[in-house]
Amino acid sequence: MIRFIPLDAAHATVWDRFVADQPAATFFHRAAWPKRIAAVFGHRDRSVLATQDGDVVGVLPLVEMRTRLFGHTVISLPFCVYGGALAATAEAGRALLDHAVAALGESGAAALEMRGLDPVPDAWLDTPDSWPARENLYATFRKQLAADDEVNLKAIPRKQRAMVRKGIERGLVSVVGRDAAGLHRVYAESVRNLGTPVFPRKWFTALLDAFPGESDVLTVLDGERPVAAVLNFHWRDEVLPYYGGGTAAARACHANDFMYWEVMRRAVPRGARLFDFGRSKLAPARSPSRRTGGSSRGRWLIGSGCGRVQRSPNRTRQIQNTACSLPHGSVCRCR
Repeated sequence: MIRFIPLDAAHATVWDRFVADQPAATFFHRAAWPKRIAAVFGHRDRSVLATQDGDVVGVLPLVEMRTRLFGHTVISLPFCVYGGALAATAEAGRALLDHAVAALGESGAAALEMRGLDPVPDAWLDTPDSWPARENLYATFRKQLAADDEVNLKAIPRKQRAMVRKGIERGLVSVVGRDAAGLHRVYAESVRNLGTPVFPRKWFTALLDAFPGESDVLTVLDGERPVAAVLNFHWRDEVLPYYGGGTAAARACHANDFMYWEVMRRAVPRGARLFDFGRSKLAPARSPSRRTGGSSRGRWLIGSGCGRVQRSPNRTRQIQNTACSLPHGSVCRCR
């Protein structure tokens, strides 16, 4: 019989030990993610471990969210590109999904969302048709890295490679540290100008504290001036540049392309062989995934009598215009 244990501090170590042993695990299955989300944003953590005969057979990071922009949903996992149930057996996978569906019903949320590199296996679902998969919505950019810098540089598309070389010729340099405040200043300016609500600085601080040996901040300097910065995660043989951006001056000095090149270049000596840029909407022509291929799907279970609210283009534009008009320092609890 499979039993469920809520994730708490006493079970975080055994949770992470299970995750480390699972080939299908992602960095976002780590126990710290739902706990930090709950602590920083105030959303409800519904994560559970599945046990059978005293052994852990699965984990499900799960958070219930209520926001004005995105409504009431249960997600595995918000603020993360990946998530979903991680199970050692199909039986455990089905049990974890059943638990998630029960959480949806108990919460009264409009929808349950599972995010992942791969869709939820149909073998885990009693009624696959009730879980609509959103096809051609997101693509995942994941690129193999070679051990040789020159090989990696030549693998970058020609136009982006030219921007990297211009940054090098300009004398841009990168420094690596753990400066959450400096990162947030650059990031906040970047995403606000793009019309995206800004996460609070304490979110970055929480992530750096949660993953001390697996995170860092790379900052690009033009002279002594920071012009771009990114928070990176290091997991197995992967590097994941996650939160980043550039100031208004970054475009003119080619700092953004140079920044991601520096992330690759610095990650290789520490064993990285995969560059994971995360997921991107397929629609934008400049999406990195459109240039390189790859895709990622999620599954959604719509709550009984409820519909998953889809924002219209006009509504999305309103949100962007509002975000652009907010003063620097305004923050968001959204995903």
